[in-house]
This record gives sequence, C-alpha cells and structure tokens, in this order.
Amino acid sequence: MNDKQHRPLNWPLVAVAVAVAAAFGFGAAKFLAPSSAVSAIATPAASQPQPKGPVASKESGFSEVTIPTAYLATAGIAVERIGEGGMRSLIPASGTVTAAPNSEAVVVARAGGNLTRINRQPGDSVKAGDVLALVESLEASTMAAERSMTSARAELARKNLARESSLFEQGVTPRQEMETAQAALAVAEAEARRAASVARAANVARDGASLAVVSPIDGKVAAQTVTIGAYVQPDTELFRVAGNAQPLVQAAISAADIGRLKTGDSATIIAASGAPVTATIRSITSTVSGTTRAAMVILTPTSPQARLVVGEGVQVRLHTSDSGSGMLVPEEAVQNIEGRDVLFVRTKDGFRPTPVLVGVRSGGMAQIVQGVAAGDLVATRNAFLIKADMIKSEEE
Repeated sequence: MNDKQHRPLNWPLVAVAVAVAAAFGFGAAKFLAPSSAVSAIATPAASQPQPKGPVASKESGFSEVTIPTAYLATAGIAVERIGEGGMRSLIPASGTVTAAPNSEAVVVARAGGNLTRINRQPGDSVKAGDVLALVESLEASTMAAERSMTSARAELARKNLARESSLFEQGVTPRQEMETAQAALAVAEAEARRAASVARAANVARDGASLAVVSPIDGKVAAQTVTIGAYVQPDTELFRVAGNAQPLVQAAISAADIGRLKTGDSATIIAASGAPVTATIRSITSTVSGTTRAAMVILTPTSPQARLVVGEGVQVRLHTSDSGSGMLVPEEAVQNIEGRDVLFVRTKDGFRPTPVLVGVRSGGMAQIVQGVAAGDLVATRNAFLIKADMIKSEEE
C-alpha cells in the first residue's frame, strides 16, 4: 500500500492526455458555437476594402456590370443616346474639321528681309495687333523715308499756302498764286497719305528699318515656320494663328441626298477620340463639285464641351426627317453574348446587358427593332470592353 502511494507519476503520459483533452474541447466548442459567432469572425474579412473596377452582380438573364465613371474615360468607352428612325433617316458621311470664318489667319511679312526677333511661339495666346516678330528690311527703310519726305512736303505746302493767302488778302499777289498754292498743298497731302498708308499696311516699325509681323486676330499661335536669322520672302507664311471660335465641320454627300436634308437638321459628329458631338446643319451647297461629284454640308457643333481639332478627319451622321420604324445605334454597340445580340444600357452604377432584336446593318449603323427604347443611353465605342469585364467577373 505504501509502495503504491509513493510510486512516481508517469509525466510523459500525463502530458499526452492533457493535449488530447484540450484538442477535443476546442473542437467541440467550435462545433457547438452559434452561427452568429461564426459570422462575427468572418465579418472583419468581409469588411476589407474591395479592389476597384468592374464587378458583376447576378440578376435575371445576364449580369449587370458595375463600372466606375472614371473607368469609362480611361478605357475610352463612349456613351450615346439611341436615335429613333429607320435606316433611311440616317446618312453616314466623312468630314473634316475646318476653322470658322475669320477665326484662322496666316501671318506673312509684307517685304523681304532677315528675321531679327521672334516674340511669340506656338501655343502662346495673342491679341489682334500683337507683334509676333520683326523683319529687318531695306524696303522698310525706303517706306519710312518716303513717309517722312511726303509729310515734310505737305507741311511746306501748307506754310506756302498760308503765306500766299496772306499776300492775297493784302492785295500784293493775284488770286492765281493763292490757287496754285492750294493745289500744291492738296497734291502734297495726297502723297503723304499714300506713303503713310503703304507704311502702315506693311507694318513698318518705329525704328524705320524693320517690318513688324502682326497678328490680325485674337487666338493662339498654331504654327511657326521660320527661325531667327532666316531670310524671308515677301508674302511668305511665317505664323498661323487659330482663333477662339468654335470650328465647323465640312461633310461630303451625294447629289441624291441633297433633297433629303435641310438647314437646321440635327447631326452627330464622331471625333477621332470617339466621343459623339451633337451638331446642326448650317448650310448645304446646291451643286456638286466637278472633281469629287459630291455636295458639301457645313455643320455647326452645339455641344459646349466639344473639342474638335482643325484639320482632323471625323465621321458624320446626318439625321433626316424621312419616316422609318425602329431605332438606330452604331454597329459597334451591338455585342454578341451566348449567341444573342446585346446592348449595354447605362444604369446608375454601370451597364445592364439588354438582349435586342437587330434589323438592318448598313454604313456602320444597326437598326434595333425591339429590346430598348429611343433615348436610352448605351455604350457604343469600345463596348466590347464591358463585355470582357462581365465575362471576367463571372469567371472570378
């Protein structure tokens, strides 16, 4: 009995038994824990910030894609409003952005000489009358000298007439002498005005040895073709100044389409960036060109945020008043998903893929017969990126 009481414990075996009991108790506690506790443990992971970008949320049919507004500009995704009408109510055409009347100027030197100074560079803002450069010219010296001589002759003739008039009033000289002095003054003043006009038209500088190259309009310097020290010929383009007025768009149409359009009809301009710009028809030529066999339509952009670059090529959609059922969208707006034609309709947070029934496709446009309503906003340019984001989100 005493031997059993004083027998030493088997400590390794005790340690193993304690470990097994602890593991069993933890497992039982986890198994018996309420669901609220489990959700409380999972809540912190769910509250972690999610990565930004397109996220798909399942609804009926397809998935609605959530896309931040900033992503649209970055990806170049354009959004346009669905137009109402048939294919005959739309005339696609190619156009060119041109400067509005009196909003572009070619600045030249009125005489030959060496360019000695440049005051403005491309991109600088200028006002009408600002001196862009100075040209040292022998002709400028000649003009300045003639202006001074004719002015001096006119002053001498004016004094001579005053003297002859005084002598005539005193009865010393006949009237003929006074009349001769009057005629001489008229000729001298005419010569002085001519010389002053020539010098002013040539923009002779104050030093009398240079010609000032002056901007005729307000705007920005768009181009510069010379450098300091170069010899310039008369009437050679030195600068080009672009005005601040909204540019116009010239589009070519066939003779058969002249009668379908009228001044004031609406149009859409697709710039190189892909952004649609609303416009109206300003004028239409009644004849066709002998070389292109096309008539010219002038469009005035009406979007205040329109940014068109003079000289760039654009695509134009001219909307006529011809009757036609259906709705029109750019053909690139129609995407095929699982064998169905789909338009991505703009929602508050992204785009909703909407199955549609497509009729005729022609000239880069598609006629929508059913599925959407006129006036809905849909993705057009780069709409395939939304499709790719939706597929990627579903796979993830």
